[in-house]
Amino acid sequence: MTTVLVIDDSPSEMVKLRDMLAKNSYKVLEAVNGQQGCQMATDHIPDVILMDVVMPEMNGFQATRKITHTEATAHIPIVMISTKSQETDRVWGKRQGAKEYLVKPIDETELMRVIRMVTE
Repeated sequence: MTTVLVIDDSPSEMVKLRDMLAKNSYKVLEAVNGQQGCQMATDHIPDVILMDVVMPEMNGFQATRKITHTEATAHIPIVMISTKSQETDRVWGKRQGAKEYLVKPIDETELMRVIRMVTE
């Protein structure tokens, strides 16, 4: 079973993502901020990470950079998910190491396609 670490500070977004992933037979781990997400990525080595951008303490860009620049976690694909829809945000996310960048609200079919793509 593929394990997905969701890093998002919004309880409502977490519920939506958890429900989509569970319905599609993914195991879900949850972190409420970038720091906790970085620690969980190291502790659990998930198959893929879904990363929000706007979070307190450590934002998604910072957390993505940390995870992709840490030897133990650098191989984990990260998909950024954000309300920030500017092309500069997308480019910056990929420069930090994200494999893909999706804009909220998330389409379930598109999310499943992207997860399959980055984990194959």
